[in-house]
Amino acid sequence: MRGEGAPARPADDISGGPSDGPAAPGTGAPGAGIPATRRGKRRVLRWTASVLAFLILATAAAGYLYYRHLNGSIQTDALNLGDSKLGGSRPNAFGQTPLNILLIGSDARDGAENQALGGARDTFDGPPLADVQMLLHLSADRSNMSVVSMPRDTLLKMPKCTEPNGKVHPASRGLVQTNESLSRGGPGCTVAAWQELTKIPIDHFMMIDFKGVVTMADAIGGVPVCVQENVHSRTRDGKGSGLKLPKGENVIQGEVALQWLRTRYGFEDGSDIGRAHAQHMYMNSMAREFRKNAKLSNPMKLNSLAQAAIKAMVVDPGLNKIDKLYDLSMELKKVDPGRITMTTMPWIYSPSDSARVEPKPGEAEDLFRMIREDLPLDGKGPEQPGGAASPAPSSSAAAPGGAASAAPPTPSRPAVDQAAPPARIPVTVRNATGGRDGAQGKVKGRALEVVSVLAGKGFTKAVADNLTGAEDTTVVRFSSPDLAGDAAAVATALGLPASAVQKVDDATGVLLLVGKDWRTGNA
Repeated sequence: MRGEGAPARPADDISGGPSDGPAAPGTGAPGAGIPATRRGKRRVLRWTASVLAFLILATAAAGYLYYRHLNGSIQTDALNLGDSKLGGSRPNAFGQTPLNILLIGSDARDGAENQALGGARDTFDGPPLADVQMLLHLSADRSNMSVVSMPRDTLLKMPKCTEPNGKVHPASRGLVQTNESLSRGGPGCTVAAWQELTKIPIDHFMMIDFKGVVTMADAIGGVPVCVQENVHSRTRDGKGSGLKLPKGENVIQGEVALQWLRTRYGFEDGSDIGRAHAQHMYMNSMAREFRKNAKLSNPMKLNSLAQAAIKAMVVDPGLNKIDKLYDLSMELKKVDPGRITMTTMPWIYSPSDSARVEPKPGEAEDLFRMIREDLPLDGKGPEQPGGAASPAPSSSAAAPGGAASAAPPTPSRPAVDQAAPPARIPVTVRNATGGRDGAQGKVKGRALEVVSVLAGKGFTKAVADNLTGAEDTTVVRFSSPDLAGDAAAVATALGLPASAVQKVDDATGVLLLVGKDWRTGNA
């Protein structure tokens, strides 16, 4: 432990939302596209928000009941090493307080186990990099959750960071790659960098490394994943994770799970985008396995999960007790899984380095402002205390005395879901241009081309998904009834017929599959 950092709120005050809510823990939807990254000697493991949210639940649900004696095993580090202290999140008008938690994935090769798993001998015992950084925002009313990721190659000015032992890391004079923040004193400097950029008060952080993923995969008993084709992550010049899986569903654990999470060559076009979405599949599947296995009727499994999670994490001092982790897990479980939104900070390629990116002027700040103001990224209205949804705005004029003049809805006609504004509708675009028969190859880069088309129509939260599909005709799919309007708006904007909008159970958010009928062109 490097030192105690002042938590953003009293250590025993994690709750801020209503006392009850949906019991099912949420898992994140597939994240936004990530730019191409540097091809240096470091081989980097990328994570998703789901793994750390999962760890909270695994640790807390089991630990609160059985493992108070494990409190001393929880690893902590200072929360904020910067000079700027924003304080904790502020409550809303109803006394409910949002929570902001920075999730960090470290590529540290600081021990025999991490070195064996991470490889790259030239980096052994070198400074760690924060190669995944995601801000999890839990709304004040606990009705929704937003997860904002920052590409690891983002360039920004690094703030001055002072370690608890007094060692000072001066503020950078120019732009520095954001993942270097972890080497400037620890996760507390990563927190400081985020606060300096976003002006969002960060209440907690959670960090995990290579061996943490392996430990959790073994404890859960394996994680089911599915590949559409045989996978062998090894290029002719020796690059790749070594992952080798046959087509179909596979249950992976241990080092194979780590290979899956690290694989870039072998998934789609070999980009970091494909790797990120493979990680989303893994983490969502792992969360489902946890819910199946972590039951009070199986104390041995709970014991294994709790100890694995404790071993895998480093947290800030505000989460240094099992009961605090438990309280946090209960807050997370109040969120309806259908209202978890994942997105990536808007970015542009850096004018000074085409292999790096910078926050996109205007749009990045708009996103940060929405988080600061506790505005849901899914465009849905907040809930009132007690769980009642905010009334939908009505186009009808009010009668004298305040009585509504609108007639009651006809029972036989269900209310139609209203679409959010295009700029607030997250859309995942998937390349399915090969068709169902596979006779034609997929058009390379087609998903990104269609993302540009959508952006030109105002759908600025559209992202390309390097997982692919196989469709003869272009379709828009959604799973939750409250996304029907959003899906229809996407179809209308692209000139697709109403029959192209399909409700399916296994879609996440609004999913656009670009079929064989739309291999070229903008419309």
